Amino acid sequence: MKKISFLVLFIFVLDVFSQGTAAKVFNYPQNNFRSPLDIPLYLSGTFGELRSNHFHSGLDLKTAQKEGLNVYTADEGYVSRIKISLWGYGKAIYVTHPNGYTTVYAHLKKFNKRIEDYVKKQQYKKESFEIQLFPSAATLPVSKNEIIAFSGSTGGFAGPHLHFEIRDTKTEKPINPLFFGLNVSDSKKPRINSLIGYALNDNSHINKLNNSSKITILNTSNGDLIAKKIIAHGDIGFGINTYDQQDGSHNKNGLYSLEMFVNGTKTHEFKTSSFSFSESKYINLLIDYERFSKLKQRIQKCFTVPLNKLSMFSKSTGNGIISIKDNMNYTVEIIAKDFKGNSQKIKIPIIGKKNVEIITTSKKVTPYKINYKEFNKFSKEGITVAFPKNTFYENFFLDFNIQDTLVTVHTPSLPLHKNYTLTFDVSKYPEADKKQLYIASYNDKGMPQYNNTVKNENTFYTNTKILGTYGLVTDTTIPEITLKNFKTEQWVTHFKTLKVKIADKQSGINSYRAEIDGKWALMEYNVKTGLLTYNLSDRRFDNAKHNLKIVVTDNVGNKNTLNSIFYRKK
Repeated sequence: MKKISFLVLFIFVLDVFSQGTAAKVFNYPQNNFRSPLDIPLYLSGTFGELRSNHFHSGLDLKTAQKEGLNVYTADEGYVSRIKISLWGYGKAIYVTHPNGYTTVYAHLKKFNKRIEDYVKKQQYKKESFEIQLFPSAATLPVSKNEIIAFSGSTGGFAGPHLHFEIRDTKTEKPINPLFFGLNVSDSKKPRINSLIGYALNDNSHINKLNNSSKITILNTSNGDLIAKKIIAHGDIGFGINTYDQQDGSHNKNGLYSLEMFVNGTKTHEFKTSSFSFSESKYINLLIDYERFSKLKQRIQKCFTVPLNKLSMFSKSTGNGIISIKDNMNYTVEIIAKDFKGNSQKIKIPIIGKKNVEIITTSKKVTPYKINYKEFNKFSKEGITVAFPKNTFYENFFLDFNIQDTLVTVHTPSLPLHKNYTLTFDVSKYPEADKKQLYIASYNDKGMPQYNNTVKNENTFYTNTKILGTYGLVTDTTIPEITLKNFKTEQWVTHFKTLKVKIADKQSGINSYRAEIDGKWALMEYNVKTGLLTYNLSDRRFDNAKHNLKIVVTDNVGNKNTLNSIFYRKK
């Protein structure tokens, strides 16, 4: 009986330890921070989730597809930063706490009155909707449970939700908020969808293939997976496509950890505990970037390449690279886990056998060889590409072709560590035409998209991190400005807002300025709807007749001006 009791106790302790080990090891406080919402927490995004060119730095908390929910301070502290931007986090508040952590609340609809008044005063002073402020500790102190804002969907094309982060105040490193005691119900195990094998050098192969190949996987009775037996030799690696879900949510979110064992020995471990923003770019070495660029499928590698400096890797044998020897058998196990310890495992049986005939993929050779450790510059027909050293992670031959008016700078199948410069000679263009020219990149559908274009007398250039097709495009069309919820010469005494829609079909909107009776007016721009919104309570209207003037400029300088009269006395 004592043995049974001890076993039950041991299992209980092991379960608690598995869920809270990191919190105890790193001494994260468990009772300081409350949930920023007063509804059950359901996740549409997890910490460390794989995103385009970055890791997700917080939790995306669902708000029942609504805006305007109360957002509470997780603990006492002070508002140390406020940022309002059209993209990214939209409207965001940063609260610094005395325990050494900073919480972040993003995509907000608006702030509480005290903070809103403070921000608006600064916006009018700087005459800018987009703004970044760093209040002193005494300016905006906050208490625990205070409603500091209301949830929204600001920042690009985000839907309604609250992005919530916890950062180390000194290092600014984001930390997985689940370490701090936030309760998210989760009884679902992660799901592994695909398994890819990689032959990692010229002499290695998997099933006679000297490149990457998809491996067939089958379900087992206990919910885990087993791969079809493979024959391999030399240095190989594996990668998986996977996702996780929590209770009450259908979103396909990211994992907490990924482990790999070879014949019982751990050879790879990846955990989404914390990271620095500066290392986030290495996500493109963690995933199979070529496969993602072609198929939009993220395969997370279970091995590390030498230039990948991610801190989320644990030290392990061989960095996940498996050296398969002739006439030896191997069993590889890959385990995908969520934060609560739910897991799915895939077992991969391997027979070591060297094949004399292996199928290889020929590598294209061009006149433009890239040595990634050196500065590389190539010119052709008035177009120049210049790559600083360490722009890439490997040596290769660059595709650099010009056809008609378009230039192709390789394909978007390689990740870049830095920006490169693409320069066009425009000396043949008349001065009048140069004003309306810009450098555009072309998407998969062949549509041009504006790239920030720096104009000198005879050359235009852009700095970019994207490989692909580029060209010079002319934009002669002025932006559009349309009144939405009122008409000119209309009384708006009982209106709360004025709404105006702006749009530009070519190079895109660069700036806008609104004035009422000759004074700058704060109009909030929603990039999803194209609406500018003015809050009529921002000022007192003593006279009845008022002039609204809006000037919109696109990215090449085409300008449109709207003048409208409205009546209001209040």
